[in-house]
Amino acid sequence: MKKITLFSDGSSLGNPGPGGFGTILRYGDKEKILSGGEPHTTNNRMELTAVVQALQALIFDVDGTLADTERDGHRPAFNRAFQEAGLDWDWTVPLYGELLTVTGGKERILHYLRHWQPDFLERPDLADFIADLHQRKTAHYLDLLRSGAIPLRPGVLRLLEEARAAGIRLAVATTTTPENVTTLLECAGGPDLPGWFEVIAAGDIVPAKKPAPDIFCYALEQLGLPPEACVAIEDSANGVRAALGANLRALLVTVSTYTQDDDFSGCALVVASLGEPVAGLAGEGGHIDLAALEALHRQIYGAGRGPADPATP
Repeated sequence: MKKITLFSDGSSLGNPGPGGFGTILRYGDKEKILSGGEPHTTNNRMELTAVVQALQALIFDVDGTLADTERDGHRPAFNRAFQEAGLDWDWTVPLYGELLTVTGGKERILHYLRHWQPDFLERPDLADFIADLHQRKTAHYLDLLRSGAIPLRPGVLRLLEEARAAGIRLAVATTTTPENVTTLLECAGGPDLPGWFEVIAAGDIVPAKKPAPDIFCYALEQLGLPPEACVAIEDSANGVRAALGANLRALLVTVSTYTQDDDFSGCALVVASLGEPVAGLAGEGGHIDLAALEALHRQIYGAGRGPADPATP
C-alpha cells in the first residue's frame, strides 16, 4: 500500500482572531507544502483546515466520465440482448437519452416497461425476466469492451498517471457493475489499470443508486477520507446530485454525449472534456491536469488563499 505522510497544524491569535495553517505532504522523495490564513478565525478551525486542505483523492464516475460508453456501448448491448431474447424492442439513440434519466440497467428496463411496454408488467416472473435481460446485456457489453470499441475519453489516462505519480489516491463511484468497470479499465487502459484504483464502489453494493449519494458515501468510507479531501469527477446531472449529496463540493463535470443539456447547478466547474482549456485553472498545454484540480480544490475549500507550493523532488 502506498503511504502518504501528512504533517499539519493551525492556530489563531486571540482565538478568535487572525489565524493561519500549514500542511506538509510527503510521498516518497516528494514534498508539497500548503499554507494559508483567515482574518478572523479560531484555533479549531485552522487546525481542521490544515488537515482537509490537502487534496488526497480523486473519485471518478465511469459511464460517460472515464469513457463515453452509453450511446455506442450500453445501448447496442441492450438491443442485442432484446434480439437474443426474441423481443422486437429497439432503443434508438434519442429514446436511450430519455431512458438515461433512470440510473442502473435493471431499473432502466423496468422504467421502459412501465412507459412503453406495460403489458409485460403482468408477467409473474417479472423480476427474473428483467434480471435475465440484464445479464444478457452485460455479456454483450463486455464483448464490445473486449473488442476495443470503447476507448477512454481524451485526457483520462494522462490525469490518472499524473495523480498516481503524485501519490493521489484513486477511486470509482458508479452504478454500473464491478465487472463492467474492471473490463473497461483493462481493455481501454491496460491490464494494470484496475489496480491503480484503491476503491471500486460499483453496482448494487449500496441500497440506492444515483442520484442518491450512497455510492459516493461508500467510496469515502472505504477511503477513510472526508469529502473535503477529495475531488469528484462526473458527467451527468444525476451524478452531480449524488456527489453534492455526499458533500463533495469540489466537483468537476466533463460533459458527455447524452448530458449536454443537463442541469449542473452546484457544480464547481463544467468542461467539455479533460482537454478543455480553462482560463485561470488549466495546466500547462491547456489541459485539465492535476494542478488544475488542486487549484479547483483550493477554490472550494481555501478561498482567498495563495496557491500551493509545487511538489519538489
